[in-house]
Amino acid sequence: MIGKGLKTILFLLISNSFMTCAWYGHLKFKEMSWSQNLGLFSVILISWGLAFFEYLFQVPANRIGFKDDGGPFTLVQLKTIQEAITLVVFMMFSMIVFKQKFEWNHIVGFCLIVAAVFIIFKKW
Repeated sequence: MIGKGLKTILFLLISNSFMTCAWYGHLKFKEMSWSQNLGLFSVILISWGLAFFEYLFQVPANRIGFKDDGGPFTLVQLKTIQEAITLVVFMMFSMIVFKQKFEWNHIVGFCLIVAAVFIIFKKW
């Protein structure tokens, strides 16, 4: 059985994958024949449907991982992990789905976020 920390991170990865698709996947709809004529309200409903699955993993991840509920992470650590995972998932999504290039400033920004994770988790 996997530990609570790993399970939390796995659930956050899954939830962020759904949320990234909900937030940005609709931008590709114009390339798909079934969705070219959808109105904004229809696109919002589809995104909400995807966000539902995001919450099926996000809420349990936070409950499993939260220190006050027996998990290994403080609230600030959970949020920091969430933001770092969000960035990784988004970068992968943008490179794979939108064929975006990974520029030098993206790498620098990512390194700064990694530094923030280190600072948050470091016992001073």
